[in-house]
Amino acid sequence: LNKPAAVIVETVQGEGGINVARAEWLRALQELCHRQDMLLIVDDIQMGCGRTGGFFSFEEAGIVPDIVTLSKSISGYGLPMSLCLFKGELDVWEPGEHNGTFRGNNPAFVTAAATLDAYWADGQMEKQTLARGEQVEQALLAIGEEHPEAGTQIRGRGLVWGMKFADPARATTVCGRAFELGLLVETSGPESEVVKVLPPLTVSSAELDEGLQVLAKAVRDTA
Repeated sequence: LNKPAAVIVETVQGEGGINVARAEWLRALQELCHRQDMLLIVDDIQMGCGRTGGFFSFEEAGIVPDIVTLSKSISGYGLPMSLCLFKGELDVWEPGEHNGTFRGNNPAFVTAAATLDAYWADGQMEKQTLARGEQVEQALLAIGEEHPEAGTQIRGRGLVWGMKFADPARATTVCGRAFELGLLVETSGPESEVVKVLPPLTVSSAELDEGLQVLAKAVRDTA
């Protein structure tokens, strides 16, 4: 068998069910990649740009990937934009060699730069995200305590959280009821067994509390 050229990892699996990788595991993975001369690629498309607290989701683990992919929130305004960051020694292209017809969406560059200036000039966004994350965690734990029959498991970081139900059908029903009540949440995980809580990073504490109360009612109504 040929040795793998690279390992691609999400520090928090989004569509996989909000599975949070331990910092120790990520550091061990980086060491393994270095030892075996394999590239470490972090897919930060969904979990980057401050979703877990720091701008990059891997900062907490103290690792330095060889390649990082970013998209989704990077434009700051919903405009299409994707970035592939890599170490300088991996750049084998000559200027202009790697091009494409529709690359370089100028409005997205403007909004992305404005977002970085507005929200990442200091550490306030990270502090706010972590504080809001604690608010979500406590609310989800309270829901689980209120409904022991649901067999919920709570996991997440920053402003991405998952509430796993023992019965996958219950998670789907909860999302449906939440939608009827005016709250948009979705399921994730291999069996759609996890209710995924992914609020905007700019959400206020009051707005977040209102949404969490709706989610609690949705769980209550589907008991």
